[in-house]
Amino acid sequence: MNDLLGAARSWIVVDPDPMTREALQALVDAGDQVGLAAAMGEPLTFGTAGIRGEVGPGSGRMNRATVIRTTSGLAAHLVSKHKGPPQQPVALGFDARPDSRNFAEDTAGVLAAAGIAVRFFPKVTPTPLVAFAAKHLDAPAAVVITASHNPPADNGYKVYDSNAAQIIPPTDIEIATAIAEVGSAAEVPRIEDAFAGASDLVTPMPDDILDAYEVELNSARPNPQTSNLEIVYTPLHGVGGETVIRVFLSAKHARLVPVPEQVQPDGAFPTVAFPNPEEPGALDLALEMAREIGADLVLANDPDADRLASAVPMAGEWRLLSGNELGALLGDYVLRYWRHAETPIVVNSIVSSPMLGRIAGRRGAVHEATLTGFKWIINAGLALEDRGVGRFAFGYEEALGYSVGRTVRDKDGIGAALVMADLAAEESAAGRSVLDRLHDLWDEVGLWVSAQHSIVTAGPEGQAALFAAVDRLGNAPPSDVQGIEVTGMTDYRVGHDRRPMWLGEQDLIELYLGDTGRVLVRPSGTEPKLKVYVDLSAPVETDHDDAHRTLLAEAQALSRAVGEWLEV
Repeated sequence: MNDLLGAARSWIVVDPDPMTREALQALVDAGDQVGLAAAMGEPLTFGTAGIRGEVGPGSGRMNRATVIRTTSGLAAHLVSKHKGPPQQPVALGFDARPDSRNFAEDTAGVLAAAGIAVRFFPKVTPTPLVAFAAKHLDAPAAVVITASHNPPADNGYKVYDSNAAQIIPPTDIEIATAIAEVGSAAEVPRIEDAFAGASDLVTPMPDDILDAYEVELNSARPNPQTSNLEIVYTPLHGVGGETVIRVFLSAKHARLVPVPEQVQPDGAFPTVAFPNPEEPGALDLALEMAREIGADLVLANDPDADRLASAVPMAGEWRLLSGNELGALLGDYVLRYWRHAETPIVVNSIVSSPMLGRIAGRRGAVHEATLTGFKWIINAGLALEDRGVGRFAFGYEEALGYSVGRTVRDKDGIGAALVMADLAAEESAAGRSVLDRLHDLWDEVGLWVSAQHSIVTAGPEGQAALFAAVDRLGNAPPSDVQGIEVTGMTDYRVGHDRRPMWLGEQDLIELYLGDTGRVLVRPSGTEPKLKVYVDLSAPVETDHDDAHRTLLAEAQALSRAVGEWLEV
């Protein structure tokens, strides 16, 4: 307790924000050991996704001091890399969470004090648009202040590299090392009121950046359509609404119907407990509106608009498409209308369904799988392009992340939404549905379903037990799972020197089940949880939807059986 009190008092002295100083002092005065442990116990660390965590006082929380120190490390990295301040400006944007604008202004102030120019979006902006601006301006880096789909109490700091893709090793390690060498936030040079014209180095983003984004977005559409489909749309109180509405009207998808309670940016997220379109209940208002107006399609972005969820009508009800089903539909749509001379390259994360790989094989495309994270998907595509393999066409991860073409070197829920509307419009014009197209794919490459099962333990012993279970699986895999023969295994903890950089070392075991499918097992790196992924395939011999329900139930049972076998 004394160590926590000492650390808290030291932090208070150098914290530039009076609000977090007062909050931390209140914890000290109250002798709140639990609160102090949360604030000062385990510091936030910088990784390949930047920093993300709960907003509050202390080294273990997102706050102005954390942002200032992080930006100082980023500035030192950029100056070292470029042997002085880079010539091009850093791109900067922020979402609608309560502290995001202040965090972004501190970011601009620290960069400018280091002699680094900044182009910032003056109002809340979708993450894909900031990523596009980084590419369009040839920026040496980009920063987005966002916690994406995290709970309302969180915020984050996301960094893009000079290739306009999310940072990967060794860049993340170099930045983290530079941050560790930064003293207190109070010692970091910073220009106050950077957004108000206090520095000539900090200027607003060019007015035409959205126009340029829209031009590239439209050029990447595989087969542009216009429609009068009733499309219910929700940005879940996030920052995508204004841009999506503009893009859809320009594309002449004339009847986009936003959910009124959720269309305006609101970082308090008043109608959803957890603003993640994957979470149960998050799309309830959108689905309710779809039923009321007899809509043709539901589209939803997460709060920073880099992910896409979709639902389609089925037998008088609404069916949510899984992330893998959306990935298969969008990937196939891109490949069916491929018009470039180069061979198309499609990429998905390794925990995403093998179905896209089967489709790619039928369409003459190159397919690659990567470690989890869009940073690997994009960097794999760029590396393959550099080798002359082909042209990046599509990337996705099962957690609702999609990138169509080369407009944005990250997932882009806005571009994916527009292409999904095109696909639905094309099917509707032919008297068909989105599910009809999905059924066609099942007939062609087999029905694929995916299921997940998580095993959660408590404390350090629990975390150790999870890794021990992975060891047992890797050292002595079963000969069969629920009567399905295990035909092979890849242990991603070893052999990374024989794999491409996007399939490096990871605590991941993959069991192959022949033509039936596969099982993947990996522990979480941030919480005491073991994840079991199951992908199963089978030919469709009965009604498509009946076959889907039956095989999905088998996959769910298999994932639980693997969890029991692991004996955690």
